[in-house]
Amino acid sequence: MSQMPQQAALAKCPSCAEPLESGDLFCGACGYDLSVPAAPQDHPTLTMTGSAGPGDGVDWPAPEPAGSSGTQPAAHRSTDVPGTDSGGNALHHEEQAAPGVRFDRRPEPDEYPLQAPDPRASAGPAASSAPAGPAAAPDAADPAQVCVACRAGRVDEDGYCENCGHAQPRERDRMERESGPVAAVSDRGLRHHRNEDAFAVAHTALPDGSPATLAIVCDGVSSATRPDEASMAASQAAVDTLLAALPRGTHPQAAMHEAIVAAAQAVNSLAEEPEAAREHDPHQNSPACTIVGAIVTGGLLVVGWVGDSRVYWVPDDRSAPPARLTEDDSWAAQMVAAGLMSEAQAYADERAHAITGWLGADAYELEPHTAAFKPDRPGVVLVCTDGLWNYAETAEEMAEVVPADAAARPLHSAQVLVGHALDGGGHDNVTVAVVPFPAPPQGAGSA
Repeated sequence: MSQMPQQAALAKCPSCAEPLESGDLFCGACGYDLSVPAAPQDHPTLTMTGSAGPGDGVDWPAPEPAGSSGTQPAAHRSTDVPGTDSGGNALHHEEQAAPGVRFDRRPEPDEYPLQAPDPRASAGPAASSAPAGPAAAPDAADPAQVCVACRAGRVDEDGYCENCGHAQPRERDRMERESGPVAAVSDRGLRHHRNEDAFAVAHTALPDGSPATLAIVCDGVSSATRPDEASMAASQAAVDTLLAALPRGTHPQAAMHEAIVAAAQAVNSLAEEPEAAREHDPHQNSPACTIVGAIVTGGLLVVGWVGDSRVYWVPDDRSAPPARLTEDDSWAAQMVAAGLMSEAQAYADERAHAITGWLGADAYELEPHTAAFKPDRPGVVLVCTDGLWNYAETAEEMAEVVPADAAARPLHSAQVLVGHALDGGGHDNVTVAVVPFPAPPQGAGSA
């Protein structure tokens, strides 16, 4: 490494030989504490630029004459040449350097061999007191701890196999749930590194004993901070609000409005981080997500939404027309509503999925959309994110994908719909809930 010419011979750092200014307390190059007395000249990591004693067999460079304006000679260290200390012992290059500085480092291998995992490391105190012996295979009774790739290594806290390093599937990569007659499936998809969708399904009863089924689906905004947390918080807050409001006799449409407001508050609270966290990364934006939900009770169907997640109606009688029951809060929908583009033109534009409404602390004024319908025939309600409807956008296209027995087998139907999106490319997280209409009697479920 070349150095700048010096105008005069200055004092040098005893550790790295960098020139020092008068009054320096620490070396500006290596941080050496100049108040500490210089280490003895035979210290293994000291810089050596002076002449050696006669007969030591080392060709040391001659010192630069005082007052020279030439460049400083290259520094030699004990790791560069053989030598002995003051006791005549050979210098060991791996010894510790001067305080706070280390110049010598052992060469590191290109790859580190992975040791077979020892299950006793995570065992209880009783196991830790057992005599040492060969590493045993992971406990077969705990399959969640065994790597899905090599079937031998134990999975660490970060979700990686300690034996082969394979990343393990996370719980949210694929979620399937049933609650009475309603079911939902969510999948990470084939392109995203995590699942930022979330859902909640439930069933309850109104004060008169009639059944009510409900589904909430949320899609985290990928450009926001912690979108997966936002979607999970929103879906859980919304369903909790509905389960509290409906048995009290709150009208389903009013309950849906309350649920969306509660979901928004839950997402807003995620932005209330400690001051230290904001100082660490002041450019982070607030967590955000979309929300869509449906309530089926008696002969009434209520939907609510903010964002571009959707609700579709598909009657059992496929000769009857299906329908999309929500309007997107998106750039494309605004263009169509303003008459500036046809629906086909708007959704073909690269700006189509830019949303204009969402839940989050940095959202515009919250405007929950709710609507109530009274279908005149049985069918199913599909509550989904754009990860599904991107592959079946119109109501007619969606109806073609829905199995004929969807009302009787909602979980199977949700699996089929998610599979349709994955077969189409799975470019986004995919989530759909299938809610039969009308709500079947309590105790009914998927076959």
